[in-house]
This record gives sequence, structure tokens and C-alpha cells, in this order.
Amino acid sequence: MAVSLRLPDELSRRLNSLAAKTGRSKTFYMLEAIKKHLGELEGIYLSEQQRVEAHAGGLVSHSTDDLDRRSDLDCT
Repeated sequence: MAVSLRLPDELSRRLNSLAAKTGRSKTFYMLEAIKKHLGELEGIYLSEQQRVEAHAGGLVSHSTDDLDRRSDLDCT
């Protein structure tokens, strides 16, 4: 799959310089950066999406402290 990416000038200069100095391709370094950080981005943005969906769906979360207090009150 081909992807087109427009980089800001400063990042483009840095990437060109790195590739020229090391003899590796710009594609190599872009893939390395994506592989290194994609998992981190998934964790951040997917958990945020789940939070938004839970809030929109009316789901309520409770801390374990809340649950402990509730069980103390449920003396039957």
C-alpha cells in the first residue's frame, strides 16, 4: 500500500539529512518511526475513543474505593 505524506519543512530537512549521512532511505526511517511509536499511539488514542464511547453510551465507571464503600453499605 502506498501512502503519501507531506512533512513540515523542518522534519523533511532532518529526515533528508539523516538519510544522506547514513546511506539509508527516508522510507526506512519513516517505517522505523512508525513501528516504534504505533503501539504507543494506539494505546493513547484507542483508550480515549473507548472513554468517549462509554461516556456517550451512558456507561458509568466506579473506582474500587467506591465499590468497597458500597459493599460496606450492603449489609443484609
